[in-house]
Amino acid sequence: MKNSLTAFILFITTIISLFNPSTQSKVSLSITPSVLAKSGDPIRIQWSGIAEPSKLDWLGIYSPPDSAHENFIGYVFLNSSATWQSGSGSISLPLINLRSNYTFRVFRWVESEINPKKHDHDNNPLPGTAHLLAKSVEVGFGSGRVPEQIHLGFTEKADEMRVMFLTGDREERRVRYGVREGKLDRVAVARVERYEREHMCEEPANSSVGWRDPGWIHDGVMKNLKKGVRYYYQVGSDAGGWSSTRSFVSRNEDSDETIAFLFGDMGTATPYSTFLRTQEESIATMKWILRDIEALGDKPAFISHIGDISYARGYSWLWDHFFNQIEPVASKVAYHVCVGNHEYNWPSQPWRPEWSVGSYGKDGGGECGVPYSLKFKMPGNSLEPTGTRAPATRNLYYSFDMGAVHFVYMSTETNFLQGSNQYNFLKHDLESVNRNNTPFVVVQGHRPMYTTSNENRDAPLREKMLEHLEPLFVKNKVTLALWGHVHRYERFCPVNNFTCGSMGLEGEDWEAFPVHIVIGMAGQDWQPIWEPRPDHPNDPIFPQAKRSLYRGGEFGYTRLVATKEKLQLSYVGNHDGEVHDMVEILASGQVLSGSGDSSVDGAGARGEAPQSKFSLLVKGVSVLLLGAFIGYVLGFISRSQKEATPKNSWTPVKTDDI
Repeated sequence: MKNSLTAFILFITTIISLFNPSTQSKVSLSITPSVLAKSGDPIRIQWSGIAEPSKLDWLGIYSPPDSAHENFIGYVFLNSSATWQSGSGSISLPLINLRSNYTFRVFRWVESEINPKKHDHDNNPLPGTAHLLAKSVEVGFGSGRVPEQIHLGFTEKADEMRVMFLTGDREERRVRYGVREGKLDRVAVARVERYEREHMCEEPANSSVGWRDPGWIHDGVMKNLKKGVRYYYQVGSDAGGWSSTRSFVSRNEDSDETIAFLFGDMGTATPYSTFLRTQEESIATMKWILRDIEALGDKPAFISHIGDISYARGYSWLWDHFFNQIEPVASKVAYHVCVGNHEYNWPSQPWRPEWSVGSYGKDGGGECGVPYSLKFKMPGNSLEPTGTRAPATRNLYYSFDMGAVHFVYMSTETNFLQGSNQYNFLKHDLESVNRNNTPFVVVQGHRPMYTTSNENRDAPLREKMLEHLEPLFVKNKVTLALWGHVHRYERFCPVNNFTCGSMGLEGEDWEAFPVHIVIGMAGQDWQPIWEPRPDHPNDPIFPQAKRSLYRGGEFGYTRLVATKEKLQLSYVGNHDGEVHDMVEILASGQVLSGSGDSSVDGAGARGEAPQSKFSLLVKGVSVLLLGAFIGYVLGFISRSQKEATPKNSWTPVKTDDI
């Protein structure tokens, strides 16, 4: 009996020592370098001395350093290192400046401690923090208070350009700019604001796990710009430091040429796992758009991102990743947005009629539109009170002219019915367009009026859009209506009340109906199925409605090029950077035949898409520019994601997240 008791005590002591941090004193964790120059710079994390390594041992990433164990911003399993079974290994990760230092912690986790109630966005269990093995020293950024997350935007005036950026303090910052890179002789003082934790409406945005210091948002306007001229600029201060010199080409009212890059639902990528699914395809979207922008030379252009911007959904550091990822593009051209469900929706949002319950849930993660409203400043002064301590929601509806096109942005998340402020704005705006100056009108919003995806929750909302907005669009001869939300590309015929209008290609009479196109394929990787046959809903055959001319499952974006005679919209795929579908519309409103086949998921084509001069120019500069961009982003993020993905990682379980 005594020997059995001694053996039992020895067994218990061994188990306790295995998980007791004090007995793991030989575990070492080192970080090099300990000071980084700027966001995106990599660190190397090395560990050794782990006894009996397990495939579930993991590295937690923490900022600020005093965060509780369960409040990590991300994690990587140690078995992503080739040598993990020896008890030693290393991982390289790029870090984003979160205006607070980082620490790293190694934990032991065993299968018996898996908690099915604590899981990530894909229903994979989150790692446990009961057994700490090692903790690193702090790692920080040596760039001081140099601005980051620089992005441009148009104002109400064609001779202005707004620049916004982020710092860790509220001290005065300025914008200095000029037409010569070595002589930035004009200065604009930037206004500054921020939001606080109490402005968030729900968890996780206002909880310890989701909230992080958002920094100070600076907003400067460069004025009295010459038309169509390249300007150079820096942001910062002598005390806090200046950014590197960037440049953009100002708008040109005398030119009838319009170039824009448009998409929805892009999100951002992270080099580690976190509470939410992130969007690795967003890297390729930005890569190809940067290629296109560099190919333009000194022609102005802009970006249009129509909702579901960062997919932060209450985890604030994902906004930091997003703005750092888009900065190579957004610091060169204006970056315009409209609100989506994942920026805004929360259970007590002010406008939530009974018919919208299936549409308006808690997709915003408790942010209630606050980061979206302050991190961007779009033209106009549209806003809606939140009914909480949060500031009013901004950037809801606005418009501007660019060359031959009048662009209109609307909110599908706030009241758009007849009699609402937004409806009145849209009606007045569309009726006031000078079609001699801007023969084309492009309206953009997040949730689509038309889609053949099998997504029924928004059906009541689409019915309201068809009832209240479609007559307005048809009456005022809207050229294009672009939508996101459904993570596919789908182009419709010129349509009114589900009926295709004649295109007049055979000499018959025709009427200029809007062409609706869904462009929510820029990054979010959950893909809906198409609508099945009504009489066979469970059979995997998805007939394509006559009004749907092209459907594609390829990630990508669209490229708009217009003159006063013709508008061309092309769908560019991320896997090859080539045009997969195209539609041309004349200034008269007549729609020419598109280049894509009426195919499901883009399988098949009527022939090679016509190669414009723009496309040929793009091909000519692709190699040089892609190398530069890959060095900037893919060299860090994409590589790190691959390194950080263990062979025994969880299998993603897709949810119905739209």
